[in-house]
Amino acid sequence: MWFKNLREDVKAAKRNDPAARNAFEILLTYSGVHALSWHRVAYFFHKIKLKLIARMISQMARFFTGIEIHPAAKIEGGVFIDHGSGVVIGETAEVHKGTVIYQGVTLGGTGKERGKRHPTIMEDVILSAGAKVLGGFTVGKGAKIGAGAVVLKEVPPYATVVGIPGRIVRIRTPENEDKIHEGIIAVEALNAEIHAEELAQREEEAKRKAQIAEEQRSDKKE
Repeated sequence: MWFKNLREDVKAAKRNDPAARNAFEILLTYSGVHALSWHRVAYFFHKIKLKLIARMISQMARFFTGIEIHPAAKIEGGVFIDHGSGVVIGETAEVHKGTVIYQGVTLGGTGKERGKRHPTIMEDVILSAGAKVLGGFTVGKGAKIGAGAVVLKEVPPYATVVGIPGRIVRIRTPENEDKIHEGIIAVEALNAEIHAEELAQREEEAKRKAQIAEEQRSDKKE
């Protein structure tokens, strides 16, 4: 299984990086491939409850590659981490084959969740440089996350997300180009829903601040 996943990782690197000349060069010089190989060793030890050894291996891999992957993270073969420096993948994250991860990407949590608190990345997703995907939701197949985007909500398949916080700007429909209009309508509906949630949160925060101010005034009068 380890060798099978390594072969898939090398193929993914060759498929996604125009600078990759051959498999031998990839095996020797690609830090993303090295980090994934070390992670699978760490994952094995974590699975058999030797968690300290697993953590030591993951920290050693971080030292040599600049890529930090928790030993419990589930990563399929055929994932490509390009450049890799600063990539962080959390404990309950899941990454499916065909995913491309660029430098500075974080698959993390918000600090407010228990259990499944890191994202699930489905097949053929592109996570551009500096993207932050935070929370225990799913990023759908074929989605693209723009550079520097901060994604806090579920992303549908074939969507393109940009900005802080992340907003859907497009949903591709590669199977049927006639449905592009439906994709645009879906984008507008999703963004309207996100906007409404943000307004509701702001109103709630304003009410909370007003209540605190009123309580402070009452205390001063007393």
